[in-house]
Amino acid sequence: MSDPGKSTHNFSEPFSRFRELFEKAARSEPYDHTACCLATVDENGRPTNRMVLLKGFDERGFVFYTNRKSPKGRHLERTPYAALCFYWASIGDQVRIEGPVELVSDEESDAYFATRPRGSQLGAWASYQSQPLPSRIELVSRYLQYKVKFMGGPVPRPPFWGGYRIIPERIEFWHNGLFRLHDRFLYTRTENGWTVQRLSP
Repeated sequence: MSDPGKSTHNFSEPFSRFRELFEKAARSEPYDHTACCLATVDENGRPTNRMVLLKGFDERGFVFYTNRKSPKGRHLERTPYAALCFYWASIGDQVRIEGPVELVSDEESDAYFATRPRGSQLGAWASYQSQPLPSRIELVSRYLQYKVKFMGGPVPRPPFWGGYRIIPERIEFWHNGLFRLHDRFLYTRTENGWTVQRLSP
């Protein structure tokens, strides 16, 4: 835990800070440091969340990929706004990101899909994500059907599968401190760039 009287937070914009933490977590997290909780709202305005994997980030935003016919895909089509939350217990840091969401281009989605293991590519075709499944045999059968269909060539990206980019309007960094005297800094995007404000724990 941090010394309660010490803070080393000195970044004027949030992306450099996030990159530093992300790379630090990659070296220390026992599990997947790219895992984060994605929150969306359904057609009734009720929040729902699930874990996704961050597949890229830069000054444009934070990218993940999924079946666009899944519940989260339908939520984002109706209400294109979402929140991400990372928690890296090994380094005592949490990052919360909020903002509007846009579709990643077909070119970017194609490029990422091409890097996936072939089995995962076939799985994207076989899975009707979140739909009722009578039996595992049916899922495996569809997988084998696509394995045969695409045998001898590359597996194309399914038209219903692709990326989303969360364009951050707010990014909050939280660092664990002694006696619950945590460090919290909120970055807010403005027309002139980013403002940063320290928050009470």
